[in-house]
Amino acid sequence: MEQDKIWEAYQNDASLVGGCWPSGGRYSYLAKQVPVGARVLNIGVGNGTLERLLVQKGVQVSCLDPSNTAIERLRDELDLGENAQAGYSQAIPFPDDSFDLLIMSEVLEHLDEDTLGETLNEVMRVLRPAGRFVGTVPADENLADSLVVCPHCAEKFHRWGHVQSFSKERLVSVLGTVFSQVEAKRVALHDYQQLNWKGKILAAVTEAQAAADIKGSNQNFYFEACGS
Repeated sequence: MEQDKIWEAYQNDASLVGGCWPSGGRYSYLAKQVPVGARVLNIGVGNGTLERLLVQKGVQVSCLDPSNTAIERLRDELDLGENAQAGYSQAIPFPDDSFDLLIMSEVLEHLDEDTLGETLNEVMRVLRPAGRFVGTVPADENLADSLVVCPHCAEKFHRWGHVQSFSKERLVSVLGTVFSQVEAKRVALHDYQQLNWKGKILAAVTEAQAAADIKGSNQNFYFEACGS
């Protein structure tokens, strides 16, 4: 499975962008965790919504993504210059101690075991002392539920390229291999402006379910990690 082709398509193909899962609520939630004036690196830009929110908030934004097309688009739109870089999380092209906060939202589940370990070490390297690593992953995902088959070669693959599934315990354990302080909580994140009255009721129910740490559909784990 060539992850780059999946990311390139979902970030840059107009017929696919934003069409597979709503993300506005997640990005708004993450933006609220970032202090004004902080120097932040976001890895995995998606359609650039989080970068736009952070720039509007007065945050010093840098970003990293494998898609050169997506990076060039953000450079032009937000005037990020060299703060927007094409590359990979296991080889972050920024100096040591560069950032107060690093965000990876819906990214870790795409990384195999070796890449995940290398990525966490790189995150620690570029964070300043007392810097925070925050993000989200799908909660308790059954990877088999999203397997599809290529009609050309018959290869089975996860439709969005996920190769990792995280329970809360496993997420804390994995992050704890590098970070001394790790917290994770179950969340359900919605953009209420995009919902009708029935959708708002369902969203409120799923958020209450997540707040009570009860498993349900369309949930995430939000995590924060810091320390060496």
